[in-house]
Parts: sequence; structure tokens; C-alpha cells
Amino acid sequence: MLLVEDEALVRMVGSDALADAGYEVIEAASAEEALRFLEASAEVELLFTDIRMPGGMDGLELAELVHARWPAIRILITSGDTWPPRDRIPDDGRFLAKPYQVERLQSEVDAIVGN
Repeated sequence: MLLVEDEALVRMVGSDALADAGYEVIEAASAEEALRFLEASAEVELLFTDIRMPGGMDGLELAELVHARWPAIRILITSGDTWPPRDRIPDDGRFLAKPYQVERLQSEVDAIVGN
């Protein structure tokens, strides 16, 4: 799983929660960093990304690009201040509003990847 979040504390909490649920988590602080990882090794089952991030690409744009280039990767989007319309999240992806409960994050990921 690839977790993309620019706020270090939020990234750490999400990563720890997913690791505790048994997932292997790769962390990225930006869309650009996430893409560099995917281009080197696209063995990722799920992209979990925040919408608002610094740099030239936000999380929705990242999700669209990932879906176009790696269609097998599932999508989970999060934000504390932006609620995208359903049709903006590619590939039947899901949205999880911040702040989220750890248990809710784990159950969303389980539902998406089929655990």
C-alpha cells in the first residue's frame, strides 16, 4: 500500500494504523515522490492519498494518473476540507473524511482490497 500525505504526523498515524492491521505500507510526502516510487516498483495494491498537498499535483490528479497508468491499483482518497464528487474519484475508489478513526481507516482498506 502506498500512503501519500504531506503532514508527517498524519502520515505516521495512518501508516502505523495500517501496519497494525497487517498491511505493508510505503510512505510518500508528495505526489511526485509517490510517482517516483511507482515508476521504480509498481507492486502496490492500494493508493491512499490526501487531496491537498504541496507541489504541482494534488491527490485527485495523482489518483487519476495512477489509475490510467496502473489500473490494478485501488484508490482511497482523504481530505479534511475537500469533499470530491463521486465521479472525480477514479475506479470506484472511495473517500474517507479527516479526521478519521483508525478503525474506520482499517475497515475501508479491508473492504477495498477484499480482506
